[in-house]
Amino acid sequence: MENFLSEELKEILKREYSKGNIILNLGDITKVEVDAIVNAANETLLGGGGVDGAIHAAAGSELLEECKTLGGCRTGEAKITKGYNLPAKNVIHTVGPIYNTDKNVEKLLSDCYTNSLKLIVENNLNSIAFPGISTGVYGYPKEDAARIAIESVLSFLKNHKGDIKVIFVSFSERDFDIYKKIFEESMK
Repeated sequence: MENFLSEELKEILKREYSKGNIILNLGDITKVEVDAIVNAANETLLGGGGVDGAIHAAAGSELLEECKTLGGCRTGEAKITKGYNLPAKNVIHTVGPIYNTDKNVEKLLSDCYTNSLKLIVENNLNSIAFPGISTGVYGYPKEDAARIAIESVLSFLKNHKGDIKVIFVSFSERDFDIYKKIFEESMK
């Protein structure tokens, strides 16, 4: 039946869950209208597969040209560019850890979220959308990664005086359900 639904109707039927400034969304991060979306990038920042490839494709060639001027990015760090053809005004590129290769993967993954949020504050932005960082080809177990993501964001928001809207965008229902379960547990 899903094949018979129009794109507009599919958009209406997408799932969303929110509490306070945190929103969980089932959808396509390249279509989210926020001040910045986060790109789960590789160290070159020059595009790749998964979320990285989708963001570069949707943003257009200007994103790649700007990324070439940034000199790459180390694991756990974050850099900001314009959003170009995306609905998001900016893209924050962060490099997540490779699960079975990098040391201190929990801290590095937490740093991805914290450093991305720091860029939001430094650039006077108010909203950000995160994908599941490191959960694709970098092999981070999705439940562990979601727990670190939610804990890192909640910790940052608790210690930050501003009003930042944070959206966790999941591409699959399974991922959405993982985030919802962990988020509800963290709010108890």
